[in-house]
Amino acid sequence: MTENNFWNDTQKAAAISKEAEFLKNEIENFENIEKKNQELIELAGLFESGSKEEREQLEKQAEKLQKDFDALEFKSLLGGIYDKNDVILAIRSGAGGVDAQDWSEMLLRMYLRFAEKNGFKTKVVEKSQGSEAGIKSATVEISGAYAYGYLQSESGVHRLVRLSPFNADNLRQTSFSLVEILPVIEEISEVKINPQDLVIDTYRSSGAGGQHVNTTDSAVRITHIPTGIVATCQSERSQMQNKEQAMRVLKARIHKEFLEKQQEEKMKLRGEYKSAEWGNQIRSYVLHPYKMVKDHRTKYESSDPENVLDGELHEFMESYLRWQASCKN
Repeated sequence: MTENNFWNDTQKAAAISKEAEFLKNEIENFENIEKKNQELIELAGLFESGSKEEREQLEKQAEKLQKDFDALEFKSLLGGIYDKNDVILAIRSGAGGVDAQDWSEMLLRMYLRFAEKNGFKTKVVEKSQGSEAGIKSATVEISGAYAYGYLQSESGVHRLVRLSPFNADNLRQTSFSLVEILPVIEEISEVKINPQDLVIDTYRSSGAGGQHVNTTDSAVRITHIPTGIVATCQSERSQMQNKEQAMRVLKARIHKEFLEKQQEEKMKLRGEYKSAEWGNQIRSYVLHPYKMVKDHRTKYESSDPENVLDGELHEFMESYLRWQASCKN
């Protein structure tokens, strides 16, 4: 970073600066815990001889130190190659009709609330409204430290069981939505994208917006012919900005397909391959006849679905990372 030509390539320089900030914060956190730990060791000798108030104060300090250490330990689980990257989160409604579209919008709100509570920045890249309620699909870019590391646990089918507000008889309804989690990758070293393999279409943006929305063909759809993968963006004011954003999504999806094919081949060789189907949900959210959210991979449960749907996902994410680490071991 001290080199004279460091900022000649602004994109590369920004990535290095971001990495430096990550490392600086982690070192400061660790050094702070070491300092507090030394202070507690020095105070521990006073515990027996100290007054009741002094012992209570020391216990509070020890509890605070344990929380800080647990947070640092959790960060150690975020060691994947893309864990520090920003995230492209896509939601698509599945079986369940209007209820599924409403469920997709509930999931979108849940992740936006999670991002807000954790200081992440969000940008809605694309959103397709449902015919009666909710959304058919949505794509959001979430930016922040370890965004992908946290949100990778959310990739898969999410199942909701509740009394349907869209059913005249208020019957119990099961709905499904698919959540796709992709790390933002500027350059893909394993896969080269040939510009001649891309079909770029423009169309008029839809939905609520400013004076340019619905008046110009600013929305962009990019199709990668060899894979059939499609990415769209209509959130920006200009066609160029939408094209750049759509390309980011396209790159991430192509890279994901490349990694999934590699993993499928490994699983086939080991005889472990299973096709991805709607029945293979990763998490169930039950609002009736009882209240529970259960992750089917880690077996972690919560009896407070309202809190979970308000973005309190940290426990599910931590249990997933610990489960993932145990699977690797």
